[in-house]
Amino acid sequence: MRRISKLTRVAVGVASLGLVATACGGTSSENGGSDTQGDKGLAIAYDIGGKGDQSFNDAAYAGLTKAKDEFGYTTADIEPTEGETDADKEQRLASLAKQGYNPIIGVGFAYGPAMKNVASKYPDTTFGIVDSVVEGKNVASLVFAEEQASYLAGVAAAKATKSNTVGFVGGVDIPLIHKFEAGYEQGVEDTSGGKVKVISQYLTQTAEEGGFSSPDKGKAAAEGQIEKKADVVYQAAGLSGQGVIEAAAKAKVWAIGVDSDQYKQAALAPYKQYILTSALKDVGGAVYALAKSVHDDKPLTGTQTFDLKVNGVGMSEANPEYAKVPGLKAAVDKAKQGIIDGSIKVRTE
Repeated sequence: MRRISKLTRVAVGVASLGLVATACGGTSSENGGSDTQGDKGLAIAYDIGGKGDQSFNDAAYAGLTKAKDEFGYTTADIEPTEGETDADKEQRLASLAKQGYNPIIGVGFAYGPAMKNVASKYPDTTFGIVDSVVEGKNVASLVFAEEQASYLAGVAAAKATKSNTVGFVGGVDIPLIHKFEAGYEQGVEDTSGGKVKVISQYLTQTAEEGGFSSPDKGKAAAEGQIEKKADVVYQAAGLSGQGVIEAAAKAKVWAIGVDSDQYKQAALAPYKQYILTSALKDVGGAVYALAKSVHDDKPLTGTQTFDLKVNGVGMSEANPEYAKVPGLKAAVDKAKQGIIDGSIKVRTE
C-alpha cells in the first residue's frame, strides 16, 4: 500500500460534509446490502463520551452515515465502556476485524496502543485512527490542525468580547488539547494586541476522571470564568462542552463550540442563540474519505493531515449573529488567508 504524507485529493473533495449527526445511544450495526468486495464495510469505535456528544464522536458518526448511504454496505459503531483498558480496546478492534469490517476506525488518540497491536495481526484490513499517529503499513492516521481553527476562534473571541476577558475550557490536560489552547490564545493576542485576557482551565488531568464526559464539570468551570468577567468562552471538552454552552447561555454570554457545528445540533437548540460560532474539525470528512478509499480499492495509509488548506478545519458562520459583530467576519477571513499562505504561523503549544 502507498504511504501518503498529505491528504490526497480524493479526501480533499469530501473534507466538508456539512452533515448533522443524529444523537442516540447504544451500539448499532446496520445492513444496507453488501459492498462490491464482499466484505462488511466501515466500523467505528467511539472515544470517551460516545455517540450523542454533539461534537467529536457525532462528527465521526456523520461520516459513517454518509459512507453507509453512498456505498450501501453493513456498518457498525461501538460504544466505549466505563473504565475500559487498552486490552478492552484491543479486543474490540480485533472482534471487528474478525467479523470482516473494513476499514475499522478508532475515534480518538486513546486507541493508539491497541491499534498498533491489532493492525499487524490483520494485514488485509485497513485501520484508521483519529487524532493520533500509529505506524503500520495498513494504518491511516487521521490528524488535524486544531490549532488553526482555534486561532480563528481566538480572533472571533477578541472581536466579540466587551469585557476584554475571554475563557478557554479544555477537557483534559494533554498535548492534543494544548493545541486548541495555544491557537486560541495566539488568535486573541494577535487580534487584540494583548488587550484581551484569556482565562484557561482544564477539567481533569486524565480522561478517566471524566474531563471529556462530564457536562457538570464543564458547566462549573464556565460559571467560574464568567464570574471573572469572561463574556466569550471557547471549549474543547467533548461531551463536557455541553455544560460550558449551557452556562454561557444562562449568563447570556457567548460560547464557541468545537469540532461539529454546535449551533446546528438538536440537543443544544435551547442554547443556540448564544453559540457564536464553532471551531470546526471535519472528523466526518476524514472518516468518509478513508471509507471511500477502501471502497475504491485504493486504501489510504500513513499520516493524513487535515488543515485549513483542504478545509479539514475551519469556522462556522451558521449563527446570523456571527456576521453582525463589527469586524469579526473580515478579521477571521483575513486570518484564515494568512494561515493558508503562511504569513501567520500558529503555535501548537
